[in-house]
Amino acid sequence: MGICNRSAAFCHNNGYLSLANLCRRRCAERISPACAELKSRARGVNAKISTTRDIALSILNVAPMKTGIPNSREIERKFLLKQLPEKLDRSRRYIIAQGYLATEPAGRQVRLRKKGKTASLTFKMGRGVHREEREIKLSPKQFAALWPATAGRRLRKLRYEIPWKNFLIEIDIYRGRHAGLVVAEVEFPDRVMCRKFKPPSWFGREVTGEKRYSNVRLANE
Repeated sequence: MGICNRSAAFCHNNGYLSLANLCRRRCAERISPACAELKSRARGVNAKISTTRDIALSILNVAPMKTGIPNSREIERKFLLKQLPEKLDRSRRYIIAQGYLATEPAGRQVRLRKKGKTASLTFKMGRGVHREEREIKLSPKQFAALWPATAGRRLRKLRYEIPWKNFLIEIDIYRGRHAGLVVAEVEFPDRVMCRKFKPPSWFGREVTGEKRYSNVRLANE
């Protein structure tokens, strides 16, 4: 039995059915290192939650980027709002539930998110305007299998997507213990457009890179 199938069998036999399926699929795409790393990290770990986090980290470290290239750089700025824009209720909106499987120094994090009906597992590294990002899509069963490991590190928010000039503004209205907090994020294709961006009049103070407004910080409060 090849390393791919052995790794998938290991996960299956230890109760990680969704991750076993994910491993098999990645092997079919010839990502053997994912399976080898998956097996290496998972072997000998007794605590189910810890094992789940390690497996998530292993898969993310070798999974294809969402753009299909070796690196995906996220360039974005974050602002508070003076007021909500007009006709907000006509904009596309989603309920977002997200939690964190792991957070480490230097802004390294593994995020689990469900946006509407779409679930994903994302690895991010860095803080501020520029960050590295990797993302893979999850099935509903895979999301359900990993979600318990985010207990105590979760948040919920309502996101509106607003086209504005050549940009897409994402307005997040937080719920639960962070009710009342509203922020806007704008993502850019390159650093030049990021620097030249002039926010609309209803934007307030910029809080890009401020830990107080990071989703990791909010999820852990």
